[in-house]
This record gives sequence, structure tokens and C-alpha cells, in this order.
Amino acid sequence: MAAKPPLPHEYLPQVPSFTLTSDDIADGERLSEEHVFDDWGFTGRNRSPHLSWSGFPAETKSFAVTCFDPDAPTGSGFWHWVLFDIPAATTSLPTGAGTEDSKVGVHARNDYGIKAYGGSAPPPGEPHRYVFTVHALDVESLGLDSDASPAVVGFNITAHTLARASIVALYGVDKS
Repeated sequence: MAAKPPLPHEYLPQVPSFTLTSDDIADGERLSEEHVFDDWGFTGRNRSPHLSWSGFPAETKSFAVTCFDPDAPTGSGFWHWVLFDIPAATTSLPTGAGTEDSKVGVHARNDYGIKAYGGSAPPPGEPHRYVFTVHALDVESLGLDSDASPAVVGFNITAHTLARASIVALYGVDKS
């Protein structure tokens, strides 16, 4: 078996952490069908999970939320959710907040090509890791629009990160 790719924050500058919780997902646990894609032969509901955060730095001016699959067979992983410019007063997102018509923050195009949350949809085999991260940022706005690529948004998030917190959930499909 090949070694797993690194998690997305392992090679970024170290920053403090804070508390990230969810009513829907747990670190190291399997995603429910609620958060699985609803196309490509999958029958999930494609709903983003509830996320709630606290204990972030007092100087936080905004947040970004990302979901990244480092195990996708692409050579570059797969961005499932890229939401930024979330006001600092927002400290939670309800289940299903990751829709194209969301009024909180700016959704960048994910690797499905949609400006919303896109659920897990791995090929058959070993479970993939889905890294849900909330980034506390030192700016109110990244100065980007929804047409920015996940890589450009990620670059700007990294440049402005004060702290970050993650939950790594799993999802896989048997090879049968």
C-alpha cells in the first residue's frame, strides 16, 4: 500500500489552533450520506456539515472555511469547499450552509466547478480523508471574487492566517 499524501497544512507555516466542533462530523469518523455528493453514481444529499468555532485570536477580522481531500487521485488533491470573507462575528455555519445562494461569505469555485460545497465522491478503495478547516484571518476581505481558483484563494488564506482548526472526516467506497 502506498503512503498517504500529506494533510494540506503540514507544510504551511505553523499557527495556533482553536476549537472547531460539529453536530454532523467527528474527527476520524465516517461522513454520513448527508455530506456525500449527489451525482456520479452517488446518492448523498450533498449538504455541508454544521461547523462551530471558538477560542480564535481576538484580532481575527474574518474567517475562511475549506474542505480538501488530499487522497484524491489527481496529483493535487481535490477542493470540495472554499468559502471566504466570512465576517468575524460569524462563529458557526448550520448544516447545508454551503449552497450557491448562501448569504455568508464568498464561495469560490470548487474542483467540481461549482461555487458551493460539493460532497465526497471517492473512487472505490481505501477511505479518503476530508479535511474541514476554519481559518481565522487578519483581514476583513481577501480582495478576491468567486471566480478565483481554490489555489489562489488558498495562497491568500495562508498569507493571512492567524490560526486554524480542522476536523478530518473519512469516507470510502468498497471495491466490490
